[in-house]
Amino acid sequence: MTTVIAFIVTLGILIVVHEFGHYQVARWCGVKVLKFSVGFGKTLWRHQRSPADTEFAVGLLPLGGYVKMLDEREGPVDASEVSQAFNRQSLWKRTAIVSAGPAANLLLAVVLYGAAHGLGVDEPKAVLSAPVAGSLAERADLRSGDWVRAVSIDGVSWDEVASLPTLHWQLMQAALQKQSMQWRVSARDGTAMRVVTLDLGRLTSNDVGPQTLRDIGLGPAFSPPTMGRVSPGGAADLAGLREGDRVLQVNGEAVVDATTLRQRIRAQPGQTMTWSVTRQGEPLTLAVRPKAVADANARGDAKASAATVGRIDAAVGGAPEMVTVRHGLVDALWLGAVRTWEVSAMTVRMIGRMLVGEASIKNLSGPLTIADVAGQSAQRGASYFLGFLALVSVSLGVLNLLPLPMLDGGHLMYYLFEAVSGRPVSDVWLQRLQRGGAVLLLLMMTVALSNDLTRLFGH
Repeated sequence: MTTVIAFIVTLGILIVVHEFGHYQVARWCGVKVLKFSVGFGKTLWRHQRSPADTEFAVGLLPLGGYVKMLDEREGPVDASEVSQAFNRQSLWKRTAIVSAGPAANLLLAVVLYGAAHGLGVDEPKAVLSAPVAGSLAERADLRSGDWVRAVSIDGVSWDEVASLPTLHWQLMQAALQKQSMQWRVSARDGTAMRVVTLDLGRLTSNDVGPQTLRDIGLGPAFSPPTMGRVSPGGAADLAGLREGDRVLQVNGEAVVDATTLRQRIRAQPGQTMTWSVTRQGEPLTLAVRPKAVADANARGDAKASAATVGRIDAAVGGAPEMVTVRHGLVDALWLGAVRTWEVSAMTVRMIGRMLVGEASIKNLSGPLTIADVAGQSAQRGASYFLGFLALVSVSLGVLNLLPLPMLDGGHLMYYLFEAVSGRPVSDVWLQRLQRGGAVLLLLMMTVALSNDLTRLFGH
């Protein structure tokens, strides 16, 4: 139920704000607005003070909205109202009205990001777990327990790292450009400061997403190798492990963090391991035999050959150290504007890379993914949900500015042609372009929905 409510709230807010941008600027420009609708199809609710006023309505299908303006191209207009028709407005007024929807979404994103920064978010501290063996992170001499304090592209200008998600965001931006990064890192207690270089130009994948962190070799936040809840009758329980036990060694090799311990367990299915642990200060030696299970993350040939990994039926790892990231009003709004610009630029670059085949179209997400993430972010708290709303608002604003017929960007493309040529696009070409744009949008929606279903069913 939380997911459904969060999804409806997300769509409602973003659609209303987008259409309100068109509506308000049209009113400022002297254009008569006939209808303001949220959703399509059968009308569920409507309000109109008088026949001369704007009709406000809510449609059955909440997957968009529209503002219908007085326009001679769509029907007869009374002579007394011709001056209020959209098609009679100057080029700059029409451009302003069309641009107002995406602009409203981007402005909303600034406010939402600012509000999230102002409320504050509890996030994992930028302390790293052990990097993957042979990865870029390991070759950069990153180690378990390293605390990333600041990052730089040029080695001169440094940006502080407030939390692990902040570091991941900065890393994604650099990875998109395949730029090398320098990191100032220290031990967990703040001592032994040093600088390491992460050569992102050596990344082999052109896609930038959650898998990028795995390609670089970064895991989750550092957490100590302690045991959490132990399932009765499982391998951990049978070995005598208890919640709170801290693991020091496995088969005589030191265990530095929970990530390392999980890797050791996965790598030895069905094999007896010797664990050295401490329980309330007392040393213990236990024989642990992880059970062999099918690898849920295996793909392709590995899955076909029934690849197995070890499981002990217990939570592995303590809670990571958290920090509260919070800013004052002015700083929060400034950071909101910066983040909106960064996300907009990253979205445009990603779209460009998909168009030239340098990034996979699997990066497109549809309503099912949006609904799922909306529910997850709402459950995590107000700040997370505001940040999610801001992200989707940026995406909506940027996508609507694409020069595709049927979108606001397509209309702006027509106006650019009119400004350069001195004449509007002909009706014949408008019809052709609209039909082509409809086909492209339908194709994009189909791909996005297909990606959603693929993620949902785990293929």
